[in-house]
Amino acid sequence: MTSLDSDKRLPAPGAQQAAVPAAAGWGRTLGSSARAAVLVLLLCGVAYPLATTGVAQALLPHAANGSLVLRDGQIVGSALIGQQFDSARYFHGRPSATTAPDPKQEGASIAAPYNAGLSGASNQGVSSQGLADSVAERVAQYRSTNGLAADAAVPVDAVTASASGLDPHISVANAQLQLPRVARERQLPPAQVQQLLDQATQQRTGYLLGEPRVNVLALNMALDALPTRSQP
Repeated sequence: MTSLDSDKRLPAPGAQQAAVPAAAGWGRTLGSSARAAVLVLLLCGVAYPLATTGVAQALLPHAANGSLVLRDGQIVGSALIGQQFDSARYFHGRPSATTAPDPKQEGASIAAPYNAGLSGASNQGVSSQGLADSVAERVAQYRSTNGLAADAAVPVDAVTASASGLDPHISVANAQLQLPRVARERQLPPAQVQQLLDQATQQRTGYLLGEPRVNVLALNMALDALPTRSQP
């Protein structure tokens, strides 16, 4: 082979790539990364949320919008979040351990039952003396409020808070013990209040999970919706 032929030989493998400036390689890498990031953003940050929102609104609009409860066209709450009822004319919900920032003292908190913005429990265990004292106080108050005997059994959900502090339900046993008080305060036949209680009772999920429970807000709204002549 002549020297002329040797000058025309093809470059060694990788020589052409090595000749490409390093800046151009970095540019291609950054460009690919940017395109991938935009694609993921469009898929996960735009397309997927829009698709799931659209399906939810089409199939389960009530649940998708927070299971809101309306009265006379006005939002009065959610079927998923309890509310505080103190009047003897109403059924009382489960205790709530949620708190809120104290407006008078920075860094401190105050009791704020059913605060949906700060869901939580007391985190007190069975060995906590504070929990024992709170439960004992609630038991005494529950018996006094509902006219029960000093040794009457009290449903556990009537004197303990749920893990979320937002439970909108009480047990059927709890509601039954409150029924005579509510009927008396509203001057209603107990049978009429019992009928409303039955209508507000939700059965086990799928007839299998959980226990029958009463939505307190729904029951109290049904009481308020009774004709005026049926109330004092």
